[in-house]
Amino acid sequence: MTRLIVAFFCSGFAALPCQIIWQRMLGVFAGSDTVSAALVVGAFLAGLGLGSIIGARLADRLSAHRALLGFALCEAGVAVCALFSKFFLYDVIAIGLADVVEQPAAIFALCFAGLVVPTTLMGASLPLLARAVATDLASLASRIGTLYSLNTLGAGLGALIGGWFIIGSLGFVTALIVAAGLDLLAAGLALSLLPGLSREPPAAPSPGAAPAAEPFGGMALWCLLVFLSGYVIVALEIIWVRMLGQVGQYHAYLFPTVLGVFLLADGLGMSLAARMVRRMADPRPAFFLTQGSGFVLGVALLGLLWWIMGVPAFSDVMAVDFDRFGPFHMTISTLIIVAVVAPPAFIIGMTFPFVQRAVQQDLASVGARVGWVQLANILGNAAGSIVTGLLSFHLFGIMGTLVLLAVLSLVLLGFWVMPARASRPATLALAGITAAIAISVPSNERFWSRMHGLPAGSAYAWGEDRSGVAFWRERGEGEGRAPGRFFIMGHGQGFVPFLDTHILLGMLGPLIHRNPQRVLTIGVGSGGTPYGATVNPATREIRAIELIRPVLDVLGDIARERPESGVAALVADRRVSLEYGDGRRALTRGEGLYDVIEADAIRPQSSHSGMLYSAEFLEQLRARLAPGGLYVQWAPSWRVVDTFAAAFPHVALLRPVNVLVGSDSPIPLDQAALLAALRQPGIIGFVRRGNPLESDLTKLVDGEITLWTPATARVEAPLSDLFPRDEFFLNQIHLGTSAPRR
Repeated sequence: MTRLIVAFFCSGFAALPCQIIWQRMLGVFAGSDTVSAALVVGAFLAGLGLGSIIGARLADRLSAHRALLGFALCEAGVAVCALFSKFFLYDVIAIGLADVVEQPAAIFALCFAGLVVPTTLMGASLPLLARAVATDLASLASRIGTLYSLNTLGAGLGALIGGWFIIGSLGFVTALIVAAGLDLLAAGLALSLLPGLSREPPAAPSPGAAPAAEPFGGMALWCLLVFLSGYVIVALEIIWVRMLGQVGQYHAYLFPTVLGVFLLADGLGMSLAARMVRRMADPRPAFFLTQGSGFVLGVALLGLLWWIMGVPAFSDVMAVDFDRFGPFHMTISTLIIVAVVAPPAFIIGMTFPFVQRAVQQDLASVGARVGWVQLANILGNAAGSIVTGLLSFHLFGIMGTLVLLAVLSLVLLGFWVMPARASRPATLALAGITAAIAISVPSNERFWSRMHGLPAGSAYAWGEDRSGVAFWRERGEGEGRAPGRFFIMGHGQGFVPFLDTHILLGMLGPLIHRNPQRVLTIGVGSGGTPYGATVNPATREIRAIELIRPVLDVLGDIARERPESGVAALVADRRVSLEYGDGRRALTRGEGLYDVIEADAIRPQSSHSGMLYSAEFLEQLRARLAPGGLYVQWAPSWRVVDTFAAAFPHVALLRPVNVLVGSDSPIPLDQAALLAALRQPGIIGFVRRGNPLESDLTKLVDGEITLWTPATARVEAPLSDLFPRDEFFLNQIHLGTSAPRR
């Protein structure tokens, strides 16, 4: 049993880095917007569900020997898939088909095709393993619960260690090799146990024998309950990610931390319940109490965190105004994740052994019952992920989604409360608290205002949908002449009025290019960069694409309230098209060439920022530049500079603003002429429309300019889609560009 526990632990550990990396690879193909992300998650869960069905139908026909052999083959198959996944998922699908497939159905089909084999093998492993260990009905639920708890604990550590250390230190491809090695170790441990297992097929039910009694309800009922439970917990997890992303900021370590803490606590809860279930005559009260109390506790902790975010002593440390990428803030945000996620996940994790105790009534159908319950859970997870991410966030916002989950929790508790067979005061109390939650949650506006530290009496605008959250607040009392801060997903992503560097970033391309007819801006942010791109009257088309749709809504609100502002000028400019979508995806799948392409400044520590700093992205971008076209981008690190220089034969780095300009042709950059242009009255008036307090942008570009020509020596590009080093800033030393390189 010890070797089997280690094998299943290794299997769980390996699965999470694979999941994170596979989703990242397919994100290059499908896009980073929420719809595309949901398609990838749906494809992953569809494969797991298919594996559960196959395992459910196959396992009980096998002897213990063959079932364990099947488990070993599944693990070996996953290892092979991990080793070849870079070629198939990235080279063939993500890069090879990036500009071919556009329809969501086709995107889902290709993602499913890329994931179906390994995920099906993963989904089939638990029913097969359950069949292999099914020797005693009295201890069956406990053994299955113990095994699955160790698998879940392994998955939790895989998410944490993989997300915090392995992936960021080794890169995606090497991390997949490590995961494959663990899967092969699991297969080897399972194979070592084969000689001691029975080769006799399971006994078939006698002809005409009555079906086994179902003292705790039929399989259909428990599958429905598990479906609802799976929906609620995954939807709650998505709420955790959205809210905790505001507190800790969205970075590459956030999702692995939330997922890892959840799985570790979930596995510990399973382990405890697996010990309790042996002495349990009726598991139903325990199931409903743990399910209901886990949800109530989860909401209570979220509410406590929301309240604390408005307390000055705490907001002075963790307010959204601050960058929270340093060791101190990362430690605080991680502790917050543990405090908010772990307790409810631990309690809800206890439900799994209770369900197994309720459904496992005979040894002949162990695999099928494990498989169908697992399928119901996976379907619930898929529904919770897709419906929450695509519909309820979009229609109801985060607080409306919480109300919906409270209603579903009441429905679930109702299966135990409504029958009048016995008094159930504890469950009734939980139902009452859940109903109170449903009617007392704050509005979305009130919720996000407190989360963003809205000063009393300040003007503000906000928006939320499935793609994310945007919030602008005017400066408050005591903030002097500081412009209003613009937040996207908890990050301070600019100011309104605009920051001088954002305006200049947008102006440089159209001012340097001799005839900038068509301009593309990847990212809108607070609007400063696309506003700067409107500087040249010769430009006839400016297309700006933003990943978070509410950003565009908030800018529209600001424009209506501030008709004299640069935001209003941007929105009213008929040359400008503000669009919602994934900029990289639009770039690779669109048509036509651009004279100037610009990227709005994005912090390299932000999650998925590596997709806009990678060598592969720059190669795709070069293909969309017209002859003599320019690409303009912020240079936050020397890795970005080296990658940029490796992609373009002609490069200029302007200081002290640290902006890169790249082209296939010599760049028509005359520093004296540029400085003279920035001093012209018309340009000064344009800048002041964007920010009345700014007039002189020459101070940003009057430093030394570094040039690269085709004859300049380069280093190999350090940033790639498969190893975004700057994004994993805890594993890789961040190399700033504030001083000349020596």
